[in-house]
Amino acid sequence: MAEIVYPPVIKAALGLFKALNLKFRLEGTENIPSTGGAVLVSNHVSYLDFIFAGLATHPAGRLVRFMAKKEIFDNRIAGPLMRGMHHIPVDRQAGASSYKAALTALKGGEIIGVFAEATISRSFTVKEIKSGAVRMAVAADVPLVPITIWGPQRLWTKGRKKRLFQRGVPVTILVGEPMYPKRGDDYDKATEELQARMAELLERAQREYPEIPKADETWWQPAYLGGSAPTPEEAAELDAQEAAERQAAREARAAREVEESGS
Repeated sequence: MAEIVYPPVIKAALGLFKALNLKFRLEGTENIPSTGGAVLVSNHVSYLDFIFAGLATHPAGRLVRFMAKKEIFDNRIAGPLMRGMHHIPVDRQAGASSYKAALTALKGGEIIGVFAEATISRSFTVKEIKSGAVRMAVAADVPLVPITIWGPQRLWTKGRKKRLFQRGVPVTILVGEPMYPKRGDDYDKATEELQARMAELLERAQREYPEIPKADETWWQPAYLGGSAPTPEEAAELDAQEAAERQAAREARAAREVEESGS
């Protein structure tokens, strides 16, 4: 597979990180397999997570093909880049094709990146995850590698203005030990273990983070550490409200299209 787009994108990102003096803590990279397929499962705290999650594989000389929502690929700027880097679009209304594409890539020796929480966690804790990542790893007979990211929410996250050029922000990336789920395992239990490992890694990253928020910046700290981010329960209510609003918008748009087609 020709890599025309990915290398220069990585080079540009690393140059920007250096210019912004981002302070990286990257641990556990020895857990990334040097060859063969793997499912890389990351938590989700910002719109930039795919960039930082991809950094976890660089010491091993690997690239990650991320599964990302189709809307990103429809964007006139991001779309060509995503396709050029051979990421995989996910249409939530028809997920079979993206699942098949991911399996093909895994069996071909690629690392597939998954944000199993599906959406950004407003509480900055690990949300409930589905068993899809486990099932994918089993189907392709590849390891499952949990990672967690902490810090990028300060640059750009849901409900907050972009602060992409903020300098000196610490970014923590922790890679956990691989899991090897097999056919016949209880996939729900394996998923619970995956979520627990991710939660443990994230809590360590948060507790060991080198900075604490200023009085007017507590929004980026989880509630259990004294921050003003929503609790998991409050975040779930916000997510449900947002989902309902999106559904209503889709229904209204469909109704308008029907009305216009009949006029």
